[in-house]
Amino acid sequence: MLTDPVSDMFTRIRNANAKLHEKVDIPFSKLKLRIAEILREEGYISNFKNVEGSKHGILRIYLKYSTRGEMVLKGIKRVSKSSLRIYKGYDDMPRTLNGLGVTIVSTSKGLMTDRQVRKDKIGGEVIGYVW
Repeated sequence: MLTDPVSDMFTRIRNANAKLHEKVDIPFSKLKLRIAEILREEGYISNFKNVEGSKHGILRIYLKYSTRGEMVLKGIKRVSKSSLRIYKGYDDMPRTLNGLGVTIVSTSKGLMTDRQVRKDKIGGEVIGYVW
């Protein structure tokens, strides 16, 4: 049993990326789907799709590499955990690598990046950092 599905997702992506795999399969959930959408919008993965066929569904994430075979996604880290939730207001929202990375935040309006949170002036739970 998984106690933290988002940490499991981040770990699977990190491990597959380190081994330069083309894709990684993750158990499907709507939260993970939205995280994958953010990663694609920000250019860290090439694409994703919901694979029908298994009992619970699989989210297949296609990783992205440069033309020289270097990783585009350098790092992904879980911040808020089930044992310790981290909440921040929009004015205290951390910047990943001084704005070069992305902070994923769960708000009352859904998952957003730190840039969207500052623009909309709402706070939330810091899910993780991607750079």
